[in-house]
Amino acid sequence: MSGYFRLLGYLRPHLAAVFVGLGCLLGASAAQLYLPFIIRDVIDDVFVARNMVLLNLIALSLLVVYSLRGFCVFGQHYLMDFVAQRVVFDLRDHLFKAMIRRRGLAYFEKKRTGGLMSYFSNDIGALQNTIVGPGLEFVREGFVLVGSVVLMLTLHWPLALILFVSGPLIYVAVKKLGRRIKGAGGRVLGQLAEFTAILQETLNGIRVVKSFAREEYEVARLSAQMEANFKAVMKAARLNAVLTPAVEFLATVGVALIVWYGGREVVEGRLSPGSLTAFLAYAVNLSNPIKRLSRAYGAIQQGQAACERVFEALEFEPEVKDAPGAAELPEIAGEVRFENLTFSYEPEAGPVLRDLSFTVRPGQMAALVGPSGAGKTTLVNLVSRFYDVTSGAVLIDGRDVRSVTQESLRRQVGVVPQETLLFSGSIADNVRYGRLSASDGEVEAAARSAHVLEFAGKLPGGLAARVGEKGLALSGGQRQRVAIARAILKDPRILILDEATSALDSESESLVQEALGRLLRGRTSFVIAHRLATVRRADVILVLDQGRLVEFGRHQELVDMGGLYARLHQTQFRDD
Repeated sequence: MSGYFRLLGYLRPHLAAVFVGLGCLLGASAAQLYLPFIIRDVIDDVFVARNMVLLNLIALSLLVVYSLRGFCVFGQHYLMDFVAQRVVFDLRDHLFKAMIRRRGLAYFEKKRTGGLMSYFSNDIGALQNTIVGPGLEFVREGFVLVGSVVLMLTLHWPLALILFVSGPLIYVAVKKLGRRIKGAGGRVLGQLAEFTAILQETLNGIRVVKSFAREEYEVARLSAQMEANFKAVMKAARLNAVLTPAVEFLATVGVALIVWYGGREVVEGRLSPGSLTAFLAYAVNLSNPIKRLSRAYGAIQQGQAACERVFEALEFEPEVKDAPGAAELPEIAGEVRFENLTFSYEPEAGPVLRDLSFTVRPGQMAALVGPSGAGKTTLVNLVSRFYDVTSGAVLIDGRDVRSVTQESLRRQVGVVPQETLLFSGSIADNVRYGRLSASDGEVEAAARSAHVLEFAGKLPGGLAARVGEKGLALSGGQRQRVAIARAILKDPRILILDEATSALDSESESLVQEALGRLLRGRTSFVIAHRLATVRRADVILVLDQGRLVEFGRHQELVDMGGLYARLHQTQFRDD
């Protein structure tokens, strides 16, 4: 139950509502105990002694008690639903903040989007059901159980001791089956996460699915996963179905013993018929809470699996974190120096970059070229400190990037990636993402500089036109120009262009190259490009091969050297 008790820790900010709700719940449960208690008086005093005054008082008391119970039930349901919704909100908020703020880029590159979404939908949804239903049932039926036992002891304590015959048997059954139910619940959530991941992948890649005519393959893949989901759910259902009747039977054994022994006590005159009837009412009243408690316990055990998954996602050591006492990076000139830099994604996989040392001075344009897999994108990711170097250092204006806060570093580094992602919203919203405080005039100026206005002006609404999910309402070239406008608005001191013009047609590329020329002026920039024609005007060209810096210089110098750059240039020139 440790995970469940940890989940209850999220109730602390809402303790006032919790205590009032529990008060209502206990009031409603106390009313449930009242009816069996007065059965003794009805039989022994009203029926036998013919006491009509007592009958009137009992009838009136029932009206009062059950009217109050109605108010308590309303308060209990409303307040507990309120608390449960707040806890679910807090959990989702906590999990999202932890992922966004503390998880590094490596985590999201390894995880499938659908699997991550499953934490917020399936797992926390399961916790919501655990908090509201089984949790309340556990408290309510536990109170009825304890209250019934206490009242039975006051009616006839020897008879009440018979209950302890079936109690240990019930405990053993609940504990053993509960452990298996928890494991089955974990498998259900794992299968649901896999189903969500496959569904998300298929829908996101629907263009590829259609182009390769793989509809039937994807249908078969999802159907197989749904079948696995079904088997996992049914296994959990079988265990839950066994738990309730097993506990109910063991509880009935105790009731049967009470009927036998209590009947003998009445026949021999040691117990009144009214007391035995009231006792039997409590015994039956007792079997219902035991049955419901076992069902609630099974549900809580299934929720335990969701607890473990959610808290496992919350508990981690950040891959990249600010050093203790990390300083804010002041406004920089833009010098970037790599000192004996080596980097590995995984230690056992070997280095991706090996012993790199070079300096890019403020305002210089450094072009990174080389074969695919040479480490170009990895190198610029280290400038933004998306990863930490394995050895060596990256220094900006002489400061190790590990000694400053990540936020202050990334405020002064702009990135235009190869694969442009736009958020659902307007063109203006996506440009303003570069600097949220920018005015409409500044957004429009940035859009004009990147030649966004040329196509936005032809759309209904202009810059207010919606771009659709992931920007799919725009062409690839248009999305790239919006991304460049976003970088222009950010106005960074260091700019990273990762194949930023690769998605553009010739006309768009010409327009954007003109905008980039103005943007790059006076800034330190790193440009990754396979098309060497775009890097000829670079101040320095870094040629990488298998993670090593093999050549370093300007375009003509490298061509004259006759090395790797010259071969790449010759191959492209021949292809052109």
